[in-house]
Amino acid sequence: MATTILSPARVAVDARADGSAGDVRLVSRRRPGRWVAAAVVAVLGAMLLNTLLTNDRFEWPTVAHYFTQESVLKGLWLTIWLTAVTFAAGFVLGIGLAAMRLWGGPLLQAVSFGFVWIVRSVPPLVLLLFWFQLASLYPQLSLGIPFGPAFVTFDTTHLIGALVAAIIALTIDVAAFAAEIVRGGLVSVDPGQSEAARSLGLSPRRIFRRIVLPQAMPAIIPASGNLLIGLLKSTSLVSVIAVTDLLYSVQLVYNQNFKVMPLLLVATIWYVVITSVLAVGQYFVECRFNRGRRDARPFREVLADAARLRPRLPRPAAPAGERG
Repeated sequence: MATTILSPARVAVDARADGSAGDVRLVSRRRPGRWVAAAVVAVLGAMLLNTLLTNDRFEWPTVAHYFTQESVLKGLWLTIWLTAVTFAAGFVLGIGLAAMRLWGGPLLQAVSFGFVWIVRSVPPLVLLLFWFQLASLYPQLSLGIPFGPAFVTFDTTHLIGALVAAIIALTIDVAAFAAEIVRGGLVSVDPGQSEAARSLGLSPRRIFRRIVLPQAMPAIIPASGNLLIGLLKSTSLVSVIAVTDLLYSVQLVYNQNFKVMPLLLVATIWYVVITSVLAVGQYFVECRFNRGRRDARPFREVLADAARLRPRLPRPAAPAGERG
């Protein structure tokens, strides 16, 4: 016997037509798997909370003592500053690379593609160590005529220190990923809209600013926010080359008092706090650029909501000849 699932609107119309609105009741689809999963998550959450409160080895008083220590706050400030500087510089460079890839000639397109390909293939830690050890490869850097005299010469050992190497490596890493984010957002816009705008006589700059960019930003913002949060966590890699960021600051402390886990919890909590602030900011920026789409819902969600409610219709009365 075939079963037909009617939409709520269709059921309401049929009920009004038959005059039997009181006999139709919509019930939610039963999902026992959801209840089982919720119960498992609740049990695991209770176990986690229990171990956090009863395990004395976490040493929460020690965590509270070092949470606002001056050396930790200085490392926190350097982490935030390094994240902001490298993200801004890397994103500007990424925009330039995306423009080269989209609108440059064959040479510029090849340069942009090669840069992104190489940087994305190298782990950030390897890139960081490479720039930190650049002096062993090039003791001196010079500016001049190729295969000719040099006008200016720099000592690489004093020019590129630990902090400068961290800024260069993280900026280059961000630029490669930002270039693909920007390029992907721009190519997601239907080119037919630009052609229609050109047929109306709009200038290319106005087309980009008024038509292409507003539609590309909803695709660019979420990926850019994820890139920023990932960069914040990647700054912990600079502790390898003795840059006094948040992680290296707590490492200096626990190397003296040997309270490794409480100090790592201090760094972890600070990372969670900063990431949460960035996530909230990302949410409001997304709402700002999605305000024109707020009421628009994908058709799949509309169908899913309609299928979630099953009409429970009254059973038809049995014919008189079939009754008992």
